[in-house]
Amino acid sequence: MTAISPTVPPAEFPDSALVPPVFLDFEASSLDLIQSYPIEVGICDALGNICSWLIAPAPLWNEWSAEAEQVHGISREELTLQGVNAQEVVEALNTRLNGLTVYCDAWTYDCFWLHRLYRACKTTPTFELESISTLLTPRQVSAWPLVRQQVIESLDVPTHRAANDARILYEVWKRLVSQPASN
Repeated sequence: MTAISPTVPPAEFPDSALVPPVFLDFEASSLDLIQSYPIEVGICDALGNICSWLIAPAPLWNEWSAEAEQVHGISREELTLQGVNAQEVVEALNTRLNGLTVYCDAWTYDCFWLHRLYRACKTTPTFELESISTLLTPRQVSAWPLVRQQVIESLDVPTHRAANDARILYEVWKRLVSQPASN
């Protein structure tokens, strides 16, 4: 698990009643929505704190894509040696996210991998997973790709690592909601 200190004081948001959402991202063994499984999950909380867990493969999780490994840079050997047992990851997520609605940018994939993770542990999440698009106006959705690229360049962190990608979601959201509405 990795974590960093908060970097965004709540006073930075123009609407003091606006509470920043929590973001979640998965990395996976492949993009196959039948056989793939989660290999890393990261979250970014409402203050900008990030943490992530490498997930040790469950007994029936065998599928592996060399192409996906090249994208995220996580080897199956690394997961086997350094990954955390799926049950521990599920317990940590349920404790940290209990009762919250958590947001992601690839809802179909992230829901699939969340389900695979929790099903392997024979339990259910204590939080809801929702698409970030439900938080955004049509103008913000249109601006998303450009703002995302700007955030990636300004943070200068590797993408396709779960904690970094969750932090990117947070920073993009923060920039979009801080922009004045167009008339």
